Amino acid sequence: MKDIKIEIKWALIFILASLAWMAIEKALGWHDEKIPDHATLTNFFAIPAIAIYVFAMLDKRKNYYHGRMTYKKAFLAGLIITLIVALFSPLTQYITSTLITPEYFSNVIEYAVSSGIMTQPDAEAYFNLKSYMVQSLIGAAIMGIITSAVVALFTQTKTTS
Repeated sequence: MKDIKIEIKWALIFILASLAWMAIEKALGWHDEKIPDHATLTNFFAIPAIAIYVFAMLDKRKNYYHGRMTYKKAFLAGLIITLIVALFSPLTQYITSTLITPEYFSNVIEYAVSSGIMTQPDAEAYFNLKSYMVQSLIGAAIMGIITSAVVALFTQTKTTS
């Protein structure tokens, strides 16, 4: 547990940042009156998400590996963060959907149907808590692995001796 203390810390920071981001989206109207823009605007979370991985790996390099870290060690640190974030993503989605923005699903279903993007049954099948819990788990894993692989390139040191 001591070996992954840094990863646990940064995974919790990531989880809290994602909840804060959802609250910001809600406050900016992206879950109701500006819902047509939501699919595009929500992608801006990539900026703080990547930054958190960078800070996490730099923290691991400095405070665990004493300034020297191979690509493999950096990537592994990112994978541990990803695993924790992915495992907690259904809970994070539950908190988002029940506490932060409980009307999101009805709003997005209404928008998808009224704009002709989906039929009512298709929208209801896609935009619901169970579907989003699964999507968040898969999305967190895929994006976390990709982010870990790329960020590890920039946070590794050339030599470990």
